Amino acid sequence: QTSRAPAISVSAESCIPAGLRLGPVPGIFKLGKYLSDRREPGPKKKVYIFFLLRSLPVPPVFQVRMVRGELVDEAGSSALEWIGLIRAARNSQEQTLEAVADLPGGQIFYRALRDVQPGEELTVWYSNPLAQWFDIPVTATPTHDEKGEERYICWYCWRTFKYPNSLKAHVHFHCALSHGRPFLHHDH
Repeated sequence: QTSRAPAISVSAESCIPAGLRLGPVPGIFKLGKYLSDRREPGPKKKVYIFFLLRSLPVPPVFQVRMVRGELVDEAGSSALEWIGLIRAARNSQEQTLEAVADLPGGQIFYRALRDVQPGEELTVWYSNPLAQWFDIPVTATPTHDEKGEERYICWYCWRTFKYPNSLKAHVHFHCALSHGRPFLHHDH
């Protein structure tokens, strides 16, 4: 999530078990900076995860295996370059991973919220403690437009969003009127 180009989506080729931690996430952490309400179709990168005890034959596209709790490629090198390609989740319904840290300011990992099925896209959003650490809004209250559809409104600049995490990312990264102020909930 460090460039504006993540039109690539990352999907699981095999089941990723709930609770599995991926990472640490390399580079500067700016999850959601380029999140938008639109989901542009783009190339897909499949992530193969298999366990040494039950190695599965997988095509040589991008092979990753667990060794002592760490994801490595078939040569034993860390294979974390794809982690930065995982898209930010627009809402909790499409979210498969959450960003977590053991200590405030510590290394960030992605943890599977549930079993992720083969073919399912990996999407991630902040855990509540990590969101608070980065001063990302934790909640967003929907309103309804004239058609009755849910919308999320920035209480600083009145820009409208279709998804709650798009609003949260906007407030944190882009809204010039919110800069330096904590997120206001709609009852303020």
